[in-house]
Amino acid sequence: MNHIPQLKTSVLQRFSFIFYHTRGLCNSGQALVADNIILSTRHFIRFLHKYCYMADATATADRALQYIGSFKKIVGDGFVFADAESLNNYAHDETENLHFLPGLVIKPRTVGEVSAIMKICNEQHIPVTPRGAGTGLSGGALPQFGGVLLSTERMNSILDIDERNLQVTTEPGVITEVLQNAVKEKGLFYPPDPSSRGSCFIGGNIAENSGGPKAVKYGVVKDYVLNLEVVLPTGDIIWTGANVLKNSTGYNLTQLIVGSEGTLGIVTKIVLKLLPFPKYDLLMLVPFNSLEKAGEAVSAIFRAGFTPSAMELVEINALKIVSKFVDSAVVPVTDEMEAHLIIEVDGNHIDTLMSEMEAISELLTKYDCGDVFFADDAQQKAELWKLRRRVAEAVKINGYTIEEDTVVPRAELPALIRGVKQLGKEYNFDVVCYGHAGDGNLHIRIKKEGSVYSLNNPEVIPALRALFELVKKLGGTISGEHGIGLIQKEYMDIVFDEAQMKLMKGIKKTFDPNNILNSGKIFD
Repeated sequence: MNHIPQLKTSVLQRFSFIFYHTRGLCNSGQALVADNIILSTRHFIRFLHKYCYMADATATADRALQYIGSFKKIVGDGFVFADAESLNNYAHDETENLHFLPGLVIKPRTVGEVSAIMKICNEQHIPVTPRGAGTGLSGGALPQFGGVLLSTERMNSILDIDERNLQVTTEPGVITEVLQNAVKEKGLFYPPDPSSRGSCFIGGNIAENSGGPKAVKYGVVKDYVLNLEVVLPTGDIIWTGANVLKNSTGYNLTQLIVGSEGTLGIVTKIVLKLLPFPKYDLLMLVPFNSLEKAGEAVSAIFRAGFTPSAMELVEINALKIVSKFVDSAVVPVTDEMEAHLIIEVDGNHIDTLMSEMEAISELLTKYDCGDVFFADDAQQKAELWKLRRRVAEAVKINGYTIEEDTVVPRAELPALIRGVKQLGKEYNFDVVCYGHAGDGNLHIRIKKEGSVYSLNNPEVIPALRALFELVKKLGGTISGEHGIGLIQKEYMDIVFDEAQMKLMKGIKKTFDPNNILNSGKIFD
């Protein structure tokens, strides 16, 4: 990379540091002075931020365009795009309201094409941003340095379903729900089910180590990945492991790639283990008079010996918004209730599942809950899950544009909920909470007047640092499944010390000596 990214990073980090520390160092008499300093320089940092990114993106776009002929020879004329409409379509994902134009969009079909593209980009120091379906929430697919946006959407074949060994081999551009339905037809089960499963790609799930509601019982993506074909930033092609259930042969490169957010290599084939599909599932919705009591009930269910296949928390304001958004009245919404738990159990013996649901509902009466609603049929189950899966979309449209993906030990969930609400009062923002309560993964959506994004935003940074420091104090960390990407990287110092960061940066350097692949993500 040239000098501009380093200049930009250094200047912006220093300004951000000054912003969120200045006021904290002031006594009440000095606070007004600090506020005036922040106000008078706020517009300057935004200009500087925009200028530095634009300057670097322009330079790398020009460099990428110099090799457009070479890229077209690799993938064909119809799969290299430099027109304004195409560039704009790939300039954003689902992260806040951020927008960064790539220099080129390239859509390879084969691992050989990906390798050839990477060899040119590595030799010419052209930044490459790999992209799946663009459903990410941490900015991992944003091409903030311009260059090449490499889309995996044409690599969309399920290559083999191995019923004998309960495995599936797939390309990264397959939609997760399509993959799940394909193996379900064979009586098999791929459990990880992020809320965006109907649109996200399995390759993106690998990059972020995605979870979803069923993670509480079945685990996350990393628990199902056996082997990966990966194109390294140099263009070399490797397999990371073997198609076996146990492997103690050398370093675990497979798990190093999972969750690396496209910074170490581009995944081109994926081998996943599968399970037999459970025959039955039961679902119930439980309202609570207190958000904190709902959090306490979560831990109580596990302590009593139950392991639901899903346990989701949605607070009342989020439920009101999403119910209106999808025009659903399946859940009676009253102001007396502060939160709802969606609880699912699954298995192969219906009588056992009925007994579990009855015992869980009886246990919950100790936690100030209302009348329990049991989903009687598949339609009611689908309606409840539709509400849950579309919460993020609904609240974002309603102004809650800043999302945090915190995770704590589940027994600490009530303390986190309490702390989040208190921080909202202290820092003057509205907040709604929802998420995977069963594994302590709470999604926090923030709406602050005049702030639609968090990246390098001095009006938001102090509140987010306070939030993440609370999460760390409770024994948690700053991302459970969305990743660090672009927008969370300046908070990594809260959860990692210098030695840990040095080690991770060393790994990145080994894989990507020229720092071309998704650079500026996770850390600078």
